[in-house]
Amino acid sequence: MLRFKVLIGLVLFALSFSVLPIFNSVTEKVISNAKPKPNNDFVDHKEIQIYKQQQNALKEALTLYFNEAIASGDIVGAGVSIVRRDSIVISDGFGKKNIKFNDKIDGETVFRLGSLSKGFAGILAASLNAEGTLHWNDKVSDYLPDFRLGNKPVTDKITLANILSHTSGTPYHSYTNLVEAGLPLGTIAKQFKNVNPISKPGLMYSYQNAMFALSGEIMRKATGQDITELLNDRFFKPLGMTNTSMDGETLVQTENIAMPHSKNRHGFKALKLNDNYYNAVAAGGINASAVDMAKWMRFLLGHNPDIMDKSAFEAAFNPFIEIKGHSKYYQKWSGHLASYYGFGWRIHKYLEDGSDEEKTILHHGGSVNNYRNEIALFPEDDLGICVLLNSNSKIAQTVIPDLQKIVSDIYSSNTSKMVANSTDKKTTSVL
Repeated sequence: MLRFKVLIGLVLFALSFSVLPIFNSVTEKVISNAKPKPNNDFVDHKEIQIYKQQQNALKEALTLYFNEAIASGDIVGAGVSIVRRDSIVISDGFGKKNIKFNDKIDGETVFRLGSLSKGFAGILAASLNAEGTLHWNDKVSDYLPDFRLGNKPVTDKITLANILSHTSGTPYHSYTNLVEAGLPLGTIAKQFKNVNPISKPGLMYSYQNAMFALSGEIMRKATGQDITELLNDRFFKPLGMTNTSMDGETLVQTENIAMPHSKNRHGFKALKLNDNYYNAVAAGGINASAVDMAKWMRFLLGHNPDIMDKSAFEAAFNPFIEIKGHSKYYQKWSGHLASYYGFGWRIHKYLEDGSDEEKTILHHGGSVNNYRNEIALFPEDDLGICVLLNSNSKIAQTVIPDLQKIVSDIYSSNTSKMVANSTDKKTTSVL
């Protein structure tokens, strides 16, 4: 880690020398013009130059970070997306698609998302709620008459909000084995009559896959469309997410795919693809590339109001239930204060280093078929980070704060501010 910090320092040091000549030459050009351009034109050009230099510095820093992880045997490869403000700054790949070959991961390489899919389901439900097609307090049993959990009074209290927030009262990972066995959701829904609730609905967070996946069935009953159609029509097609799919057959036929890997004492080994969770798309059945995840994050940060108004996201991103304890990896992130679950999203409250201001991280992790992924949105900073890995790795537990620190160092560096301020002063004296 010390070596990596030194490398990042070198990147920022190099940035100071790569930016200054550019702005010096621009300033000299302005001085020599008899009729200088209006100030706003100059500022636009200046901002473009700063943007490009920071983007290059970020790319170099990420290359150092992920190459070090690959060289140390922590990962095989990664698809990485960073969105800042209205811009997709980085959407690229590092490492290999398959450990046995030299084909490199790029921004279009497809990974399985696992539980990052839950965030898509939560936003889809928010869209349907905003238009009045369904509501958070709708009873599960009204849409799925064969569903039972405990007795009838308990069953009648379980709502869409409960299953999207893991607060239905079911024990941890109830019937995940049935999902992974490929049973239809209608069949799984009937099995919950054999489960004894561990709490009343809405009182306890208990992570689920099978129960959460029933949200897809509820949305199908409410709209007459399968969740795959709803996601395609409302989000994937309008956003141009052309590499995104929700079935195993499409994935197998995809040429640009990162294969999953397992690791033993001899190193990594490529695995076969499996069909787990394509019967439960809402819980874990989406496939996508880094490019598509960048488009998704840009949308979630509110930069596509023509597709969905930012205010409609709020319910999915509001804390519904606290995730208590301190043992989860995200509860060990620097400055962590508390964690909650909304609808398909974890919401973390934290203090940024050196600040007393409370901020928010909208986050989820995902794992399926030996893929391991992380996504996080920093709404106050208008920042999104997504990392897709084609192997399980301990790096997944820290990659979000690691990359957030890299972004912060590059975009708030004194070097960039010094260059901008220095150029502003020279421009004022000339114009």
